[in-house]
Amino acid sequence: MKITAVKGFPVKIGHRNQFVVKIETDVGIHGLGEGGISGRELAMNGMLQHFERALIGQDPRRIEHIWQQLYRGAYFEGGKITAAVVSAVDIALWDILGKWLNVPVWQLLGGACRDTIPCFATPGALSGPEILQKARDAVAEGWRVLRFTPGMLNLDWTGTDGSVYDPLASIDAAVDLLGQLRTDLGPNALLSIDFHHRLSPVEAALFCQRVEHLNLYFVEEPIRCENPDAYAQLRTMTNVPFAIGEEFSSKWAFAPYLERGLMNFARIDVCNVGGLTESRKIAGWCETHYVDLMPHNPLGPISTAACVHLAAATSNFAYLEYFPMHDRDRPRDIFPVTLETIDGSFPLPTAPGLGVEFNEDALPSHEFEFWAPPRWQRPAGSYTNW
Repeated sequence: MKITAVKGFPVKIGHRNQFVVKIETDVGIHGLGEGGISGRELAMNGMLQHFERALIGQDPRRIEHIWQQLYRGAYFEGGKITAAVVSAVDIALWDILGKWLNVPVWQLLGGACRDTIPCFATPGALSGPEILQKARDAVAEGWRVLRFTPGMLNLDWTGTDGSVYDPLASIDAAVDLLGQLRTDLGPNALLSIDFHHRLSPVEAALFCQRVEHLNLYFVEEPIRCENPDAYAQLRTMTNVPFAIGEEFSSKWAFAPYLERGLMNFARIDVCNVGGLTESRKIAGWCETHYVDLMPHNPLGPISTAACVHLAAATSNFAYLEYFPMHDRDRPRDIFPVTLETIDGSFPLPTAPGLGVEFNEDALPSHEFEFWAPPRWQRPAGSYTNW
């Protein structure tokens, strides 16, 4: 079996774009992958064009060999765009192998460790009393783990360019509403929050110290992650569990956080970290440090499927990020077959490969449009993370 074509599709899905990769072979089997650097789809497509020259003619079943060749082939190893496109290619190769052997991908990864793949819900931002009802509704629908985002006064979660994010006001609102949620939902609800790298270590410590009595399940990405020493400092100031790693683009980025005991949940992104091949290696490292995987999954159906197969075959898996709106609002014309949840969990997929189908004929209805995350600022005018 040989690779005959490598195709990249930057497509508009919902409010932003996705980067879909399709790899075709001379035996009529194709595989699908997805790259995860949202807002940089054209850059990923350019990298894929470089990779195409190395991929055509290769046996797609040599997955580890191809991974090493793509990651190291330019001499300048790694980088987020490189890793995202390696991820997309790698996921597509596992899809091909599963279809060729007529088994789901999780079977190739060692077989199932569980019967279902549980997910956590994100009811919304902690910015007003309406979040209390949203949380009640989520619990009534069967969701046990609720992950919230920090709100801003008089501003919704997405905001707009130039919106002001006041971290101290956001912390005050989050502490207040998390306290109300704990009282309202009781001790069995697993509450958590994602700060999206918006806080400084001092601000993060202030928040964590104020909510320790609420027994949060985790605080996600409270500060930027380039420097593990900053997390080491923060760890000395709080005992709240951390969920870290959604921006990491290799196993090497995870290494210091695992070796130094700085993460409690690994927010691994299969579409950014190097695909299923790299994810399995990181999962093994996590197991040796008693760290559970909680994959980052805000993208499309291919990302979701890759995460589900990884979770199915990984013993140290906790919960998968998933937005119920993906089931309701996904474009059926471009993704006619995807994996779907039942009562907040995914059943084990049974179709060969990933179990996702992609319709190229629908692409004219989903033309690429430039998109970038909102650009926010702090009260004094300095730039802050979205």
